[in-house]
Amino acid sequence: MRSLSEGCCIYRVPQETRCLNESDFTPQVISIGPLHHGKEELKEMEEHKRRYLKHFLQRTKVGIEEFLTFIKDKEAKLRSYNSENIELTSDAFVTMILVDSIFMIECLLRYSNPDLVTNDDRIFGKSLYIHLQGPAGANTLLVNQLPFFILNDLFILAKTAIHGEVLDGLSLIELKNILEQHFSKAEHMLDLLRLCLEPSDDQPQSIPNATELHQAGVKFQVGSSEHLLNITINKGILEIPLLTIYDTTEGLFRNLHAFETVHCDSCYINGYIIMMKNLVTGDSQAVSNCLRNLDKQAILYFDNNSQYSALVQDLKAYCRYPLHRWKANLKQNYFNTPWASISVIAAVVLLLFTIIQAVCSIIAL
Repeated sequence: MRSLSEGCCIYRVPQETRCLNESDFTPQVISIGPLHHGKEELKEMEEHKRRYLKHFLQRTKVGIEEFLTFIKDKEAKLRSYNSENIELTSDAFVTMILVDSIFMIECLLRYSNPDLVTNDDRIFGKSLYIHLQGPAGANTLLVNQLPFFILNDLFILAKTAIHGEVLDGLSLIELKNILEQHFSKAEHMLDLLRLCLEPSDDQPQSIPNATELHQAGVKFQVGSSEHLLNITINKGILEIPLLTIYDTTEGLFRNLHAFETVHCDSCYINGYIIMMKNLVTGDSQAVSNCLRNLDKQAILYFDNNSQYSALVQDLKAYCRYPLHRWKANLKQNYFNTPWASISVIAAVVLLLFTIIQAVCSIIAL
């Protein structure tokens, strides 16, 4: 068996996870990297990749042979990033890396500079296509990844000319400056998405269910944090950043979770899936089904040092405090409507008058 290198970060999803939903882990339109390269059903996009390569080369000072030689020198390192042995010959492997890397770079360039979009562009020329099937979705698959280092190195080497200016030495980090905080740490695109989702501070992991929290008087509020996983509680208010569900959301989280499971020390995605599944009350069937399906591959940890343990302890302590439960019960059962509040107040006033009358009668005796 081939031993994994220290830099390994691109994996084929384990069969026991893949069988839950094969299509979420299998490229449907485009292959990036070696794991699905050459498949007949994905060859249609190969022509478009080469079209991107042609346009890119027209804007660079570097010839194709220099690119190939540059990649050839890094071939061993590139192969080591994959969890399995790549059967492609050296020439085929180097060519594949060049075509796929430039395709990714050109996608970033065209996204950042709409003027670069050409008439023959089947991706950015048809916005619906890129949203449903193009690189935006392709790069959320664990098997469809290229190491960021080769993309950045090739981009720096290219000295690409845009709008009459030569961006000499510009890096992809500078091109995508909104991601600069995590770009230098990310292994590839899926890892970058994972890092962007992680909370800013360590967080806890399991959680009381929504009914228990409601009965204890915990209020739910849409969080203001930019980090999707940054769930917090403060003075009885549980803030949860807004999660918008799209058709691709479940597949994205499956691949993020699969990558986290095989590669990462953290388990933020795993904990987030478990927490959200407990919190969703079923008002939205689509959201409930999505989280329930994701929960099948998530693992519940009971480690007090796990990412969400501190939040869980705070929530449990809040739920255990008798005054919180008493106030919540009073509000939910006796002051839940204006008429109910009036009835309770009237009953209390009547009780007070009765007590006062009884006291006055005793004094009169």
